[in-house]
Amino acid sequence: MKFIKSALPMFLALGTIAGCSSTSSVSVNEDTVKSEEVSPEIARLIQGCDSNDADSCFDLGVRYDDGQGVKQDYSKATTYYEKACSMNDGDGCFISGLYYSQGKGVKQDYSKASTLYEKACNLNDGVGCSNLGYLYDNGQGVKRDYRKANAYYEKACNLNNGLGCFYLGNSYYNGEGVKKDYSKANTYWEKACNLNDGGGCSNLGYLYDNGQGVKRDYRKANAYYEKACDMNDGLGCRNLGVLYRDSKGVKQDYRKANTYFEKACSLNEGGGCVNLGNAYGDGKGVKQDYTKANTYYEKSCSLNEGAGCNNLGSLYHNGQGVRQNKATAKKYYGKACDLGEQLGCDNYRILNEQGY
Repeated sequence: MKFIKSALPMFLALGTIAGCSSTSSVSVNEDTVKSEEVSPEIARLIQGCDSNDADSCFDLGVRYDDGQGVKQDYSKATTYYEKACSMNDGDGCFISGLYYSQGKGVKQDYSKASTLYEKACNLNDGVGCSNLGYLYDNGQGVKRDYRKANAYYEKACNLNNGLGCFYLGNSYYNGEGVKKDYSKANTYWEKACNLNDGGGCSNLGYLYDNGQGVKRDYRKANAYYEKACDMNDGLGCRNLGVLYRDSKGVKQDYRKANTYFEKACSLNEGGGCVNLGNAYGDGKGVKQDYTKANTYYEKSCSLNEGAGCNNLGSLYHNGQGVRQNKATAKKYYGKACDLGEQLGCDNYRILNEQGY
């Protein structure tokens, strides 16, 4: 199973955490700000931030982030978030860390991000703990250390951060930094799901779908996939479509399956695009249309889904929905092979032996 571990979470609701007031070590160019024509509300926030009020600094960060009453400026937003952080505002630490991770308004700097996330975590900001764990998990700005990653995920989960529970479940499922344990993975994904983390619901559904750490139960799998899909988790939508396509725990319904595949694909889940392409190629639940199949395979391949690249190569190989071109077919087979799709490797080898 492929678990999503590639993207750092965006911040949740922007709420402030009251902190101790102290003199900031972060420089804010107040003269530049004051030279702008600003509303009385913005002027009040500037005055508050100049007086080392963390809430005012954080709120200014939000205003510059969203362009509310001021010209949108991510660099200034980060400066104000960072100043709020210097006054022990956990959200300010987390968001400024996020922006250094993403290079949003500042030069990308994972090391600085890790420092800011660590401070957020020490202030019991669950998302800061989760994101710090992610950096240790992937060796970004810090030396890769699965045990440290899991420690931060666990703290995040204990602070009721769903993403931390989700990642900790992944660690137990894959045996990274801990002994592989499907039962524990189930426990953490269940908590993640209860905290409305779509990935947790999707992965929990997968355990019930395959009977790993729990008794196989397609109806429960269906319920968890559906909850995940409702929260716009692409993998949950795709897996739900598979249940309807294959009549697992539900009555077979190709049209319904394709609806879920389409939503998964729109959420850039490559497997959903592949399955939708297959539906158009086979004419199941839709009118057979190789041109549409080609479109969905092309999108899935651009999302680095090996099966989509292989199937796209097959259309060019056979001239279905596109003009036959074996050189192009070989290119897509090669990409499929590079992505670990064995069928792509086999097809590439065949065309290579034929002199293409």
